Amino acid sequence: MLSIIICTYNRDKYIYNVLKSIAENDFPASQYEIVLIDNNCTDNTKSECNLFTQNYTQVIFRYFVETNQGLSYARNRGIKEAKGDILIYVDDDALINKEYLSTYANFFNEYSNIDAAGGPIIPQYETQEPSWMSHYTKRLLTGYKYLGNVVKKFPNNDFPGGGNAAYKKSVFDKIGLFNVDLGRKGDSLMGAEEKDIFDKMLSLNMQFYYLPNAILYHIIPEKKLSKEYFNKLTYSIGQSERLRTLKISKLKYYKRIFSEIIKWGVSIILCLGYTILLSPQKGVKLLSFRWNVTKGLLSQ
Repeated sequence: MLSIIICTYNRDKYIYNVLKSIAENDFPASQYEIVLIDNNCTDNTKSECNLFTQNYTQVIFRYFVETNQGLSYARNRGIKEAKGDILIYVDDDALINKEYLSTYANFFNEYSNIDAAGGPIIPQYETQEPSWMSHYTKRLLTGYKYLGNVVKKFPNNDFPGGGNAAYKKSVFDKIGLFNVDLGRKGDSLMGAEEKDIFDKMLSLNMQFYYLPNAILYHIIPEKKLSKEYFNKLTYSIGQSERLRTLKISKLKYYKRIFSEIIKWGVSIILCLGYTILLSPQKGVKLLSFRWNVTKGLLSQ
């Protein structure tokens, strides 16, 4: 059985449609459940979910409130409440394609030795993509992920996006739960909880694969394209990396600082390249991203 876990905080504008896209998949309703974790929502999330259950009575839908604020708390509550042996995390501000559930189910049925998987994440802008958006900032801001149209093992240093990832439930028995010191809490933009999980999986030689037919469309409102949001998010990435690596060891943190120096060099080269291609705004935004991450990484 599949357990689709949706962790949500004040996304009543989007929650009904993501539930609807799950219910309208080409997969038997008897073979999956939706586990929704309400992380102290103060909007109309509950009423939107009630409307969904009225309209899609065939779907097994289970609703829980997690009072500990934070995405990692909500993710962990989902693991606890899920009845399936495959756990699929779906973002609360997204839509999925009709083959999504069957793609994951068929893959894990065929490859019982694989521990996790993820698919493409395609941004859907409520306005339009800004001119300063590059491949690198797109992945940062929208979660964009596309590795082609072939099933394959995720390449080195890459892993499924947190909003479109499936795990065997047994994985968490082996590596533990999501680190509650990481991840978003309310309106905070801290992250790195997924990276922490996949690093632990790699340390145990667990495998995770890319499935091109499990597509998630991530809705991007105008707010997420603002300068204020960009600066807050990129600074939070650095803070999250500082917290994550220091929790492992000081050596891990120093290695992360060294990799940041290398990334600065690459970013400067890319900026020059964009300038030559007459897209200097993309290069400038990339350097702004690097500057904010570095500040967060070195913050006390």
